[in-house]
Amino acid sequence: MTDPNVPADPYGQPPANPFGASDAYAQPVAGGSYAHWGKRVGAYFIDVLTLIPAYIIYFIGAGIGGGAGALIAVLAVAVGIGTFVWNVCLQGGKTGYTIGKGVLGIKLIGEQTGQPIGAGMAFVRQLAHILDSLPCDIGYLWPLWDAKRQTFADKVMKTVVIDQPKG
Repeated sequence: MTDPNVPADPYGQPPANPFGASDAYAQPVAGGSYAHWGKRVGAYFIDVLTLIPAYIIYFIGAGIGGGAGALIAVLAVAVGIGTFVWNVCLQGGKTGYTIGKGVLGIKLIGEQTGQPIGAGMAFVRQLAHILDSLPCDIGYLWPLWDAKRQTFADKVMKTVVIDQPKG
């Protein structure tokens, strides 16, 4: 039975969702719900905290100065890059969880597959975050009003972040 208050579509299709959203509006892949922006930001800050030992070592090296200090600083940069690659690319790509995402119970997955995106694509996704910062960082805020809570990088990479506690 049709609602007499809703005008019929002349082509026999049901009326479109508000603002032209697809039928997948707010329906995440692999069940659950899309991760809230606050959880995503919290996970990012936890991931940044994993880099503190590298920063400490770097500043110690800078404070020492000279050749030994420079060597310590270079090693600290290598530790920081290694930590990032391991946490964000390898772990995040393989399991969908970085340390921060695991702590806050959110997971990065491919929108079409519902599976983690792999190390290579996780790295490319980090590069795609450049798009989030170009128009005055608006891409990082986009999940606040987006139906799937995606950043610009997520849209380009066809990824979503869902609530799914690590188990």
